[in-house]
Amino acid sequence: MSADNDPSLQTTPDPKMPASDGAKVARFAGIASIAILFSRFFGLIREIIFAKYFGAGFLYDAFIVGFRVPNLLRDLFAEGALSNAFVKIFTDYITNRSEAEAWRLASLVFNVLAVVMSIITIAGIFLSPLFVKIITYNYLGDPNHYYPAEKAALATVLMQIMFPFILLVAMAALAMGVLNTKGRFGIPASASTAFNITSIVVGLGLAYWLSGGGWERSIDKLSIPAETAQWAIIGMAIGTLVGGAAQLLIQIPSLYKVGFRFRPNFNLRDEGLHRVMRLMAPAIIGTGAIQIKVLVDTIVASGIDGGASWLSYAFRLMMFPIGVIGVSVGTAAIPTLSRLASEGNTIRFRNTLSDAVKLVILVAVPSACGLIVLSEPIISLLFQRGEFTPFDTDMTAWALTGYAIGLAGYASIKVLSPGFFALEDGKTPMLVSLASIVIHVPASFLLMQLLSTVGVTPERPNGYGHVGVALATTLVSIANFLALLFLMRRRIKRINGGEIMASLAKTAAASAVMAASAFGVYYAIKDIFPAKALLVQMFDAFVPIAAAVVVFVIAAKLLRISEMEKIFGVFQKKFGFGK
Repeated sequence: MSADNDPSLQTTPDPKMPASDGAKVARFAGIASIAILFSRFFGLIREIIFAKYFGAGFLYDAFIVGFRVPNLLRDLFAEGALSNAFVKIFTDYITNRSEAEAWRLASLVFNVLAVVMSIITIAGIFLSPLFVKIITYNYLGDPNHYYPAEKAALATVLMQIMFPFILLVAMAALAMGVLNTKGRFGIPASASTAFNITSIVVGLGLAYWLSGGGWERSIDKLSIPAETAQWAIIGMAIGTLVGGAAQLLIQIPSLYKVGFRFRPNFNLRDEGLHRVMRLMAPAIIGTGAIQIKVLVDTIVASGIDGGASWLSYAFRLMMFPIGVIGVSVGTAAIPTLSRLASEGNTIRFRNTLSDAVKLVILVAVPSACGLIVLSEPIISLLFQRGEFTPFDTDMTAWALTGYAIGLAGYASIKVLSPGFFALEDGKTPMLVSLASIVIHVPASFLLMQLLSTVGVTPERPNGYGHVGVALATTLVSIANFLALLFLMRRRIKRINGGEIMASLAKTAAASAVMAASAFGVYYAIKDIFPAKALLVQMFDAFVPIAAAVVVFVIAAKLLRISEMEKIFGVFQKKFGFGK
C-alpha cells in the first residue's frame, strides 16, 4: 500500500477520531506532575539537609562519588531503559494478545530482573574500590589536587553500602511501568516521595546514632573530618538504601489491585522477554547518556575542591522542573504513544508527541530563565546555612546558570526518546546518545580547562572551571534534542515543526519579559534588609518568583500561546472561571 492510501499516514483528521490524545496525556501528566512536585520538594529538603550538616567539601564529595555508580546504574537499567522497553512490549501484549499473557510476561520480567540485578549488585560491592579510583581520577595535573586517599576510602565504603540500591529501584521502576500502562500514575510518581522522606528520616536518625549524638563540623574543604562526622555520612548512606526499599514497597498494594500476581516462572527463551531485552539493550545507552555525562562531569571536576558538590547541588535544582514537566509528560505519554504505535495510527501519534513537546517547552523555557536570573536568592534560601557558605552559594549559582541554559532541550529528550521506544526503535536514540557522549568528554575537559583560567583568586584557585563542565552538558543536551527531533520527523514524515517553533518563539518572548521583570524586582528589593535571616531569604526569593509567574501568565495570554490557552480552558471547565 502506498503512503497516499495508508490511512495511518493521512494528514486529514478522521471526523470519527476521538478527542486529541494530547489532552489525555496532559491530564495524566498533571496527575504525575503533582506527585513528582512533592517528590522534588522532598528531594530538595534532602539536599538542604546535606548542605546544612555536610556542606560542600570532603563529606558530601565522598557521598556523591559513592552514590554515582549505583545512581548511574539506576538510570541506565531501571528508570530509563527498563521502563521504556517494558511499557512498549507490555502495552503491545495487552492490545494484541490478552491480559493473561501480559501478566505472565510481567511476572517473568520481574523474576529475571531480580536475578540479574542481584548479580550486578554483588559484583558492584566487590568492585567498588576500582570504581572509586576511576571516578576520582582528575586531569588538572597538579599533584597537590589529587583525590585524598582518606576521601577515596570513605567513598568506597559509602558505595558498597549503597550498591544494593540498584536492585530495589530497578524492581520499583518495573512496578511503575506496569501501573502506568494500567493508567495509574499517582502512586508510582509518589514512590520517589517515599524514597526521599524515608531516606531523610532514617538517614538523619542513623547519622546521629552512629556519630554518638552529633559530629564536629568544619568549613575547611581540605581537612579530614572527625571520625564522628564520617560515621554520620555513613548513616545517610544507609538511609538512602532504606529509602530505595520504601520506593518499591509503596507500589506493591497497587500492583495487586490492577491484577498482578507473582508467578515463579523463569523462561529465558520467552519471546516477550527477548523483545524487552532487544529494545532495552540500545535503550540503556539511549536513555542513559545524560547520566554518563554527569559521571564524566564528576571525573573532570574531581580535582576542584568543592566542584563535585557545587555541580551536584546545581544539577538537583535543574532536575526540579525537569522532573515536574519533562519526566511527568514523558511518563504519561509513553503508554498512549505505545498504544498508538501498536495500532499504526501515525496521525494521532504525531499530534500526541508534538503536543507533549510543546507542553514541555511551555514550562521548561520560563523555568530556565527564572533559574538563571534568580539563581542566587534561590540557592541562598535553600542551602546557605550551616556548612554551606555564601561562597558556595555563588559557585553553585554559576553552575546552575551553566546547566539551566540547556534545560528545555534536556527536558524535551525525556519525551522524544520514549517516542522512539514506542515505535520499537531503540537504535536511533542509542546512536544519537553515543555521538553525544563522544562529543561531551573532550568538550567537558576543554571548557573546564578554559574557564579554570577565568576569575582566579586565592579563594577560587580553579576559577570557574566547574561552570565549564556544566556548559558542556548543556551544549551536548541541546544537540541531542535537535538530532532526535530531526530523526523523529524523518521517521513519521513530519513532526508539526511549525507549531513547535511557533510555540517556542512565543514562549521565549514571554519568558524574556518575565526574566527582565524578575531581575528588576530582585535587585530592587535585595538590599532592603541587609541581615539575611531565613525570612529575609524567603522574601528575596519568593517576591521575584511571584512577580515572574504573574508576568509570564499575562504575557502568555496576550501572545495566545496554545498550551496556556488549553490550561486556562481546563480551569474554566472545572471551576467555571470566565463564564
